[in-house]
Amino acid sequence: MIFKRVGDGKPYPEHGLSAGQWATIPPTQVRLDQLVTTKEWLQLNSLLDDDSTFYGDLFAHVVSWRGELYLEDGLHRALRAALQQRHVVHARVHVLAEPR
Repeated sequence: MIFKRVGDGKPYPEHGLSAGQWATIPPTQVRLDQLVTTKEWLQLNSLLDDDSTFYGDLFAHVVSWRGELYLEDGLHRALRAALQQRHVVHARVHVLAEPR
């Protein structure tokens, strides 16, 4: 299996990060088999589009919540890495604290 688990939806609370705030998080390598997806489906054109990062971040967005790593954005990047037989993807990881 490529991912730890395939999920549908975000089980964590809203973090409210803007694109600019995501951009301040330095990218790191994350193993694909540690990621839980937040989407069950991927549009094939996203996977095959050579210019898929023209308007978006070059790195996947991952939310760390209650010991799990959730792939919030960048499913196409993660699948492309898996198809190239890579075991990691570069991602920006936001650690979400428990609400008080």
